[in-house]
Amino acid sequence: MAIHLPPESTRRRSIRARIVAVGLPALCLVTIGWFAFAGSDAPTSNRAEGAPAVPEAAAAPAEAGEDDLYRRDVAPLIAKYCSDCHSERQQRAGLSLTKDASSTAIQRNRKVWESVVSMLRDGVMPPADKPQPTDEELARMTGILEETLANIDCTGGIDPGRVTIRRLNRAEYNNTIRDLVGVDFQPAEDFPSDDVGYGFDNIGDVLSLPPLLFEKYLAAAEKITEAAIITGDRQRGEIVKFEPRRMRRNGQGGDYGNGAVNLYSTAELSVRHSFPKSGEYVLRVRAFGQQAGPEPARMSLRLDGKELQTFDVKAEEGDSQTCEHRLQIEQGRKRVAVAFVNDYYNPKHPDPKARDRNLIVEHVEIQGPIEVVPLPESHRRIITRVPREDGSDADSCTREILRRFVTRAYRRPVTGEELERLVELAAGVRSDGESFERGIQLALQAVLVSPHFLFRIETDREPENPAVVHEISEYELATRLSYFLWSSLPDEELFALADRGELRQGETLARQVRRMLADPKSRALVDNFASQWLQFRNLDQFSPDPKQFPDFDEALRQAMRTETEMFFTTILREDRSILEFLDADYTFVNERLARHYGIADVRGDEFQRVNIDANQRGGILAHGSILAITSNPTRTSPVKRGKWVLDNLLGAPPPPPPPGVEELSDESEAALTGTLRQRMEQHRANPGCASCHRQMDPLGFGLENYDPIGAWRTREGKFPIDSSGTLPSGESFNGPRELRAILIGRKTEFTRCLTEKLLTYALGRGLEYYDRCAVDRIVEAVARNDYHMSALIEGIVASDPFQKRRGKRGDE
Repeated sequence: MAIHLPPESTRRRSIRARIVAVGLPALCLVTIGWFAFAGSDAPTSNRAEGAPAVPEAAAAPAEAGEDDLYRRDVAPLIAKYCSDCHSERQQRAGLSLTKDASSTAIQRNRKVWESVVSMLRDGVMPPADKPQPTDEELARMTGILEETLANIDCTGGIDPGRVTIRRLNRAEYNNTIRDLVGVDFQPAEDFPSDDVGYGFDNIGDVLSLPPLLFEKYLAAAEKITEAAIITGDRQRGEIVKFEPRRMRRNGQGGDYGNGAVNLYSTAELSVRHSFPKSGEYVLRVRAFGQQAGPEPARMSLRLDGKELQTFDVKAEEGDSQTCEHRLQIEQGRKRVAVAFVNDYYNPKHPDPKARDRNLIVEHVEIQGPIEVVPLPESHRRIITRVPREDGSDADSCTREILRRFVTRAYRRPVTGEELERLVELAAGVRSDGESFERGIQLALQAVLVSPHFLFRIETDREPENPAVVHEISEYELATRLSYFLWSSLPDEELFALADRGELRQGETLARQVRRMLADPKSRALVDNFASQWLQFRNLDQFSPDPKQFPDFDEALRQAMRTETEMFFTTILREDRSILEFLDADYTFVNERLARHYGIADVRGDEFQRVNIDANQRGGILAHGSILAITSNPTRTSPVKRGKWVLDNLLGAPPPPPPPGVEELSDESEAALTGTLRQRMEQHRANPGCASCHRQMDPLGFGLENYDPIGAWRTREGKFPIDSSGTLPSGESFNGPRELRAILIGRKTEFTRCLTEKLLTYALGRGLEYYDRCAVDRIVEAVARNDYHMSALIEGIVASDPFQKRRGKRGDE
């Protein structure tokens, strides 16, 4: 990839080129999807050396005749009842059921076939207007498919899969800079939006590095280090400048041009200045001499007639000299003077230029009162040692500072070669006349654009051998853990445990999970997991019709978001049951949201925990944030709400709608024909729509008591609300309370759905068929521990996919 730098000065371009050369030696390889870190140059500290080769745990070998059984008993039924819509020729909803002709193929396409079995069992498929299988055919077909899907050998080594090398997303970058450098701003806000895969924006396969983003990284590194490290004079004070030609002159002198004055005999320039308050000031004079005689031109600096200091002005025209004197001055009006004190004139000198000594004063400055700007915490965090005045230990200071910083930035010990390249960069900056701090600043810029910082890199000893499964190093485990729970780099305690090889010992990992969840940084799980799982990130884009819903405003929007955030945080921090997501007897409201919900006796903007009416509210399905994002601007959407439940609570997303299906009309006159429920009956008359709507619509209609902005209602216009429904399974309900009871009855499905969502987020990859073993174990552990949130998180952290990886298979 060609690296395109924005237009800039030659010096700045040169500096950036040096940073790129040091920090990005492998960038081009990263951007084309390959990274050679498994060879001799790879960091070797704290690897799981000697880890045994574990056979790939995937589909169990097909038993004799298993594929024949499928071909004999299932394939003909698929052809008879499904192929009209789902064959290679006719792929309705983008789905073909005839291409997978073996047990292994079915297992690899697990999600599709699990959905097929579910739809067959619930009577959703085939559509009602199509030929239906007999009870015997249905039992035979679903039984063989379920047995095939369940035939994964979880008794041996579990296939942990592998995580693609992945870039820090915007949230992770901001948090990492915050914890690494200590600057208080969001540098990634200017970056392009991150792509989303499997419902989350931290998936390695979609986090690419386009050239524009690389340029943003360079610019951000400059801003970050300039904000974090002070390289210039820390002493500040107001500067007042005086042109000598406007100052009072005693003695012989004349204008020299550009405001300067030539004192060509013993003479003095003075000005009266009001010092605003007592303090330290700097008196500064810029001058040069026309030299003659045995001495250089000499200048005296005076205050109220008292000589402060005499300077030898050895500079000549074109190379002026700055002379300054620092002193304490009391508040008040005082006379500041500059005098030429050693006039010389020899008209007989053979060199005309050496006959007359004069002093040319270019300008006079008064700066103060001087205040020393304190070093920011970020500077003190990074610059932990400064060199001696003679600079003899500058390299050793640089090495000490960078070793600690780079180890944290790369999330593993820095190698000697990496460190020395950075030390040489800093030394080169100093040799150009820059300060020690400036050298550190530019070295840090190289670190912040290095792939070792921008990407989360994990090493394999045999990257192309899928049979070799190994534990990731403790540094890599600490990194996975911290980015899972904090969306940031490991802290000092995690680094120390990893360095000592103790992170996996005994109960250490579980204790660390509990410690990290109690830390305020675990707010990242709310901001980055919950907001994407529950999709309330989309609340910012929700714009209801202001004529129909004048009560909706930004204060209500923010209150809805805060309710859901606090609800998730409470389950997380108080280690409550995850089933409370489905049904709970409390929520969080301020006065604005309480009024919207019809909850009495809540005053003020502060949020408080309140008990709620179980007939109207309970769990996240009654949150305004969820109800709003699953509505249209002018009406509710049972389809969106039902699909949201299937997607995010039951893990059974329906296929996309067939092409050419028109959406239900939003026209106001349509409302005159009946309730939304009645109007949708005609919409569902399309056979291509009916099967999926049988799944989604009842769930959505169970929430019809909530209007598009989440307020409770019993009527839609002049028509009473009917919030009853019957699911394809035959379960019936009337109203949201009974619907919640049905969902609680499906707690295993919900637990599996949440486990898969959270594991996907934790790993940064989509789940595969072989992950079922790990998911099953986590779901079982959560059930054994009364569905506590901690059991889910600790189960994920302890799982093989989280703690191990393997080499790459040919199809990956």
